[in-house]
Amino acid sequence: MTTEIYEKPYLVFGCGNTLFGNDGFGPEVVDYLTENYTLPDSVLVLDAGTGIRDFIFDLLLVDQKPELVIVIDAVTMEGRKQGEVFEIDLDSVPKEKLSDFSLHQSPSSNLLSQLKDRGIAVEIIAMHTKSIPNEINPGLCPMAQKAIKVASEKIIEKLKSRVCF
Repeated sequence: MTTEIYEKPYLVFGCGNTLFGNDGFGPEVVDYLTENYTLPDSVLVLDAGTGIRDFIFDLLLVDQKPELVIVIDAVTMEGRKQGEVFEIDLDSVPKEKLSDFSLHQSPSSNLLSQLKDRGIAVEIIAMHTKSIPNEINPGLCPMAQKAIKVASEKIIEKLKSRVCF
C-alpha cells in the first residue's frame, strides 16, 4: 500500500502515535475516513504514524508528483481551544523558523515547503491539544473524538473541490 503514495495524485496522511493520547488524532481521522467514505481510486488515505517525514522526503525525489498532499496532525498552538480543528497556512510560518518548526515533531514544514515549491498543493489540518502524554496512554480525549468528524468533513470538502466522487 505504501508504494501507492508514488502513484496517486491525492494523498492524505494521518500523523501521530495512537499510544500517546491525542497524538493519535491523525491516524483516528484516517480510520474514520476509510470507514465512512467511499473515496475515488485517485485518493490514498494513509496512517503515516510517526513516519511522515520519510514519505514526504521520498515524494521530493520521485518523478511523478502528487497534485495535493493533506496532512492531519495534533498540535499545540497558543490561542486555540482543546479539540479545535483548523488549518495551518504553511506560508504563515516565518521563513527563519522553517527548519525548526514542526507539526508536533513529525513533518518538518521545510520539507512541506519544498513540496509546495515544486507545485504540489499542501494542506495542513490540525487539531489543538493541550498536551501529549509522556507515557503510554492510548485513546483520544472526548473533545478530540468530536474533532474527528469535523476534520474528516474538511478533508472531504478539499478533495471534492479537486476530484469527482
